[in-house]
Amino acid sequence: MKEITAVIRTERLDAVKDSLVKVDCKGITVMDVKGHGEQLGIEEKYRGRSYRIDLLPKIQIMTVVGDEDVEKAVTAICEAAKTGHVGDGKIFIKDIEEVIRIRTGERGEKAL
Repeated sequence: MKEITAVIRTERLDAVKDSLVKVDCKGITVMDVKGHGEQLGIEEKYRGRSYRIDLLPKIQIMTVVGDEDVEKAVTAICEAAKTGHVGDGKIFIKDIEEVIRIRTGERGEKAL
């Protein structure tokens, strides 16, 4: 099993959720986060003064899928989140040793 964590633009959340549903990704966790990467923030003007905003709002989506479903989940996220501009986000993939469904005690991929 793999944990897929994607940090994306806030306005792309609905598109990414819909894409993950289409590839039968059963559950996701969504968090509001702030950060910056290559773009190093933005500069805005307010009442004639410039302000540097270096931590931009982003959405972090986390899901766990079976090894055989990783590529289709990653492809779904990439296609839905991509705008072609700096700041589209990143995807991180980690190994998951065990999953346990608390309600039933099921373990492994059955618990997903």
